[in-house]
This record gives sequence, C-alpha cells and structure tokens, in this order.
Amino acid sequence: MLSRRRFSAALLSTAALGSARAQSEAPIHLLVGFPAGGGSDVIARLLAEKLQSALGRPVLVDNRPGAGGQIAAQQLKAARADGATLFLSHDHTISILPQVVKKPGYDPRVDFEPVGGFATFVNGLAMARGTPARTVAEFVDWVRSRGGHGAVGIPAPASTPEFLVRLIGQKYGLGLTPVPYKGSAPMIADMLGGQIPAGVGSVPDFIEFQRAGKLRMIAVLGGRRQAALPDVPTFSELGFKGLEDTPFYGIWAPKGTPADFINRFTRALDKVVALPEVERPLTELGLSVGYMSPRQLDARERAYTEVWSRIIRDSGFQPQ
Repeated sequence: MLSRRRFSAALLSTAALGSARAQSEAPIHLLVGFPAGGGSDVIARLLAEKLQSALGRPVLVDNRPGAGGQIAAQQLKAARADGATLFLSHDHTISILPQVVKKPGYDPRVDFEPVGGFATFVNGLAMARGTPARTVAEFVDWVRSRGGHGAVGIPAPASTPEFLVRLIGQKYGLGLTPVPYKGSAPMIADMLGGQIPAGVGSVPDFIEFQRAGKLRMIAVLGGRRQAALPDVPTFSELGFKGLEDTPFYGIWAPKGTPADFINRFTRALDKVVALPEVERPLTELGLSVGYMSPRQLDARERAYTEVWSRIIRDSGFQPQ
C-alpha cells in the first residue's frame, strides 16, 4: 500500500503532468492590431492555419484593432509569459509608434521577446485613376500646376507614409499635406472615389488595385525594384537616399516567455514559411517572403528603427 506521503506526491505529479499537457494543447492566441479583412489579418490567418498543423496545437487569430496596433501591443505586454499569447505585427507598431507617441504603454525591447520574422515589404506612392501623373516627375509638375499644394492620403498619422510624404515635399519644394485615415481601406476607398488624388501605403495594400488598373503605383521604397512591380522605380533611383531598408513582419511574445516554447514556435514558423501554399499567396500580396530567426528579427528591427528615428528627428516632428 502507498503511504500517505507517497500517495500525495503521486497526486501532485499527476496533476502537474495534466497541467503541462493541458497547457501544451491550449490554443495560442495570435494578436493582430488591425481589423478582420485587412492585410495583416489575411496574413495572420494564412499562417495560423499552417502553424496549427505544424505545432499540433490550435492557433487562433485574435483581432484587437485600434491606434495603429497600440491596443494589441498593450494586450501583449499584459499577457502571461506562458506561450499562450503572441503578437503578429509589422514595423509601424514595433518601430515607429514608440518614437512618435509619448506614452505608448509598451516598450518592445523591454516588454517583448522576438519569436521570428517571415517577410519584408515596401511602401509606395500611388495615384488615383483620375490623377494624370504616371511618374513622380509628372506628379511634381501636376502639383505645381495646381499652385504647388496637394493632399496625399496616409493610412495612419505619424507613420512612415506620413514621413515619406514630408520627404517628397521637401525634395521638390511642394506643399504636400499628409491626410491621415484609420487604415489603408478607407484611404483607398477615397482614392477610388476620387476624393483624394494620391496616397502612400504598403504594396500589399495597393497591389490588387494596381493589377486591376484602379490605382497606379509610381514609386516604391527599398533598395531594389519589387518582383510584383518590375516597372515601378524605387525612390533610391529617383535620388532619395537612406530609404533602402525595408519594413518587416514578425511575431513577438511577452518578455520572459520560456525559451523552449520560442524555439519550438520559431522552428515551426521556419517550416511553414517555406511551404509553397504559404509562400505563393504572400508573394502575390507583394511581400518578400523569408524566415528570420529571433536574433535576425531583432537586428532588422534595430536597423530599421535607427533609419527612421533619424528621418523623424530631421522632420522636426514632436511626439504627441
């Protein structure tokens, strides 16, 4: 017969094993800081489906839209560091918001652990169909013909698109006004409706409208032309310097998340990103697909932040 002490120890061991098993089978909530149906949401759902198979554990997309991803980032900071909550984001929430908001409520380098990256992309300048310009030079001439002032839509205030609009205006001596929207979808809707003549946003947001001939991209960021837009020049080709580093997509965990969980997840991400049924649709969205380890993602974030911190500082922008 088991002694009372041995019996209690056996019960505790069984309970611990049950708890560990339940935790390993519990859903992983993948936070997304933008609404369902948007670019980040589409990407997250594609990855979640394949990650679920690779991990043998449910992966659920959890949309927490608002404030350019700030709400979702704050939710990640508040989550337990047990592997049950992760955050899929692009550069805006991770690199830009902490520089342009006085109290964002989180510090990515203090509160988050990089888990892995899976793609880069570029922003670009697009014309509404009713705007006659087909090149940046023609756009500059068109704005000058209208008194040297013009409005350009941007998907969020104090974002890289806003600072790109400022750089274009400075370079050509134009009075360009960035017009902020609550995301790319309403901005593009106004471009399609002729309410605004131009917009700056990501290639993934513009690409389907470009292919359908409803919008016209005339320049993109990055150090090379995009495979999805081989005829569209880069701003570097047009004489803009220091804009070669590209935005990125990655996944982060709360600080203190166990290393063994991060290792398992990032290995699964590596396998999933290489699948043709994942790589192909992401490429069609205008992303450059490629796995980044936690260390590589951290290095890319730091390099990108350094570039844009200089641009933000030189623009004279004051954190709000």
